[in-house]
Amino acid sequence: MRYCFENAVMLGLGYIGLPTAALMAKNGINVLGVDVNPEVVETVNKGEIHIVEPELGGLVKYVIENHSLKASTAATQADVFLIAVPTPFKGDHQPDLRFVESATRMIIPFLREDNLFIIESTSPIYTTEKMANLIHKERPELKDKINIAYCPERVLPGNVIYELENNDRVIGGINTESTKAASAFYRKFVKSELHETNARTAEMCKLVENSSRDVSIAFANELSLICDKADISVWELIQLANKHPRVNILQPGTGVGGHCIAVDPWFIASDFPEEARIIRTAREINNYKTLWVIEKIKNNILQFQNENKRQPVVALMGLAFKPNIDDLRESPARTVADSLVKFEEASYLLVEPNINKYNGTGLTNYIDAYEEADIIVYLVAHKEFLELEPKTGELDFCGIRK
Repeated sequence: MRYCFENAVMLGLGYIGLPTAALMAKNGINVLGVDVNPEVVETVNKGEIHIVEPELGGLVKYVIENHSLKASTAATQADVFLIAVPTPFKGDHQPDLRFVESATRMIIPFLREDNLFIIESTSPIYTTEKMANLIHKERPELKDKINIAYCPERVLPGNVIYELENNDRVIGGINTESTKAASAFYRKFVKSELHETNARTAEMCKLVENSSRDVSIAFANELSLICDKADISVWELIQLANKHPRVNILQPGTGVGGHCIAVDPWFIASDFPEEARIIRTAREINNYKTLWVIEKIKNNILQFQNENKRQPVVALMGLAFKPNIDDLRESPARTVADSLVKFEEASYLLVEPNINKYNGTGLTNYIDAYEEADIIVYLVAHKEFLELEPKTGELDFCGIRK
């Protein structure tokens, strides 16, 4: 069957939506990017970007000047509609689908026969089917007349453009024809292999991928707690253990952040509370690691006070959820900083090289913070910090000195 994919609407111009929209536009699709934030729309229409991501700025500038991408706060008719909006949790880690549902409702009036509707937002299973039911309820004449599918992203912040093109994709439709249509669409701009399945399996695949990584990180973080108590360098221990040909322990950190790994496992644990025991425990370990870091820093502050009879200046190095990006979503480093600034036994210098401001609080240049601080706390292994020489009064939670 021949498909028409000349025009597409991308709902959500964040860390996934904007790079995907730009890549589609680069490959001959006329794309309208829709975002509820007028500032984001204005920025994109000027050929600029509001996030830190290598290669994205030049690509957006090119497709805007080429008139193959434009941004708006309102949707319009198109051949393809994609949703890449946040899917946070609420209450006791219950999935919150209000943004996905709101985006779906926005485009329902514009849907036509033979359209393709794709959800890319990380979602609990059954989400695609629920949105399909919503569409069919509002537009019953479109039942079995449009294609509906789920295709999660698989990208690493800092390398998004390359990975959008070159990582394999899992594509699952609500029926076989929807799967085939979505695969044909992604072949226009994805160079790697497309793996076809059903929507429910594709949704679970995304959650399982991130849950697997979360469990592996939890093992490393638990090791770091044990090694601290045993006065063993966890970094040396892991390096030596990984010399075994079948051992590959990850690196511990301040916790686990980002919109995916810190969130997705809860979607499984919430829907399958009796079965998802390891997944839930891993989440609890990784969350506990952040609380442990906070208490460790507080103890060092009090020890400094006792020894020096004054309050220390503490540099909190890094706020992003991983090195060399500006993304603060679910960042454990941010949790640490927000907690400590309320602990009035020290003065704090907040350092994050990848952003200009933070919650109205002034940020400090990393070199100035390094020189001024009595206690330097490495929370994120940004490349700038790797250049700094070891200094008395350091706390390294991210492997700067490994």
